[in-house]
Amino acid sequence: MSGLFSLCFRIATFKAAVIRTIVPAIFIVIWLSGCAIPNARPESSTRDKAFIEYWPPSNDSKKLRLAVKDLIDMKGVVTTAGSEFLAKHASPAKRDAKCLAIARQSGVQFVGKTNLSELAVAVSGMNAYYGTPRNPLDRGRIPGGSSSGSAVAVANDEADVAFGTDTAGSIRVPAACCGVVGLKTTFGLVPIDGVYPIAPNRLDTIGPLAKDIAGTVRGMDLLQAGFSARYRQAVAAKPSADRLRIGRVYIEGTKPNVDRAVDDALAATGFKVVNLSREFTNKWIQAQKDAATVAAVGAWLYDQKFKNESRVTIRTKAVIALGGVQYKTAYPEALRKQAAWKSELRRAFEHVDFIALPTLKNLPPHVPFFGGTVAFEARALALQNTQAVNFGGVPALAIPIPIAHQFVSLTSLQLVGPRFAEADLLNAGRLVEAAVKNR
Repeated sequence: MSGLFSLCFRIATFKAAVIRTIVPAIFIVIWLSGCAIPNARPESSTRDKAFIEYWPPSNDSKKLRLAVKDLIDMKGVVTTAGSEFLAKHASPAKRDAKCLAIARQSGVQFVGKTNLSELAVAVSGMNAYYGTPRNPLDRGRIPGGSSSGSAVAVANDEADVAFGTDTAGSIRVPAACCGVVGLKTTFGLVPIDGVYPIAPNRLDTIGPLAKDIAGTVRGMDLLQAGFSARYRQAVAAKPSADRLRIGRVYIEGTKPNVDRAVDDALAATGFKVVNLSREFTNKWIQAQKDAATVAAVGAWLYDQKFKNESRVTIRTKAVIALGGVQYKTAYPEALRKQAAWKSELRRAFEHVDFIALPTLKNLPPHVPFFGGTVAFEARALALQNTQAVNFGGVPALAIPIPIAHQFVSLTSLQLVGPRFAEADLLNAGRLVEAAVKNR
């Protein structure tokens, strides 16, 4: 009996040791991943996780289907900002955000509030509570954020147009990841009253996403009165690409096949392309860093109140906390540089109509097995070529273009224009779209 007792004791001791070793390791992995063991998750309204709330249109409706990022107030609906905490504690909006006024008057069919990164602070577009919208180009890759649900909704034909917000690339990045068109508008063009803030005094903008240029024009017509007439004027003024001058920017670290895809698209369209100077490129790179600082600090200023809230994920809290560090270090200097960068862009547009570069330096990364970490979000952020646009207050268009790749067929060209050049940008996008379709 003593031998059997000794054996049982050793087995029990071994099991206890395993539990002491493995269980803490599991929780360390969960902590590092930024995931929380979720409370009961809400049922997704659509299988692709594009929507936080989905309102199916009637079968006989001929109206335009409009999806709205759940950062934008709609009267009578809770604005969750992709947050479990706000979903359970915020009150329904008392009025629409101002950017919805034309859409309401136009009688569109609102089809729902779209999913996004929690509190719109992460570039991956992942959401631990509502689920991550599934990238239609490759379900294993991130959809991009923060307007992930808006991009997935139009890519999967659940909406004709979706509204997103763009503080550092949050329209153009998911558009690039999901193979759709996304337009970041000029700072101040579309009112942001009633939109959950990140950097409202410096960077925040509203814009449309759609499958193609025609849909994006329809989206702009819902954001700016009379836009379609301005677009027709732009097409009439410059109907062909040979009358447009493009300044090409090459960013170190871009994958060769991505740069090649952009160059091929510009050549196929027939633009007059000139390479911008290395000095300008260096200033672009610095503006990227400064814009990221301003955006991070903005998130910290508005969201630090959630630092002790258990229903906000550790990953989101960590991202917000990084903004607090930058507030004390890089933020004052970044603000001082913004006016100079705007002047630099004005000088560039005296010589070219638009600036062209990839929206992303590489294809979107795969969704991590254990969910996104702060380190993963930082790596995804490094792929963006979008932040300098917000820092300059100018508009930019992300357009899907073909790429030579074994698994993903599309990457994204970013065209940047001078202030209030949205109609001209979409005309240029129309030319690119037609050219790459004929290849």
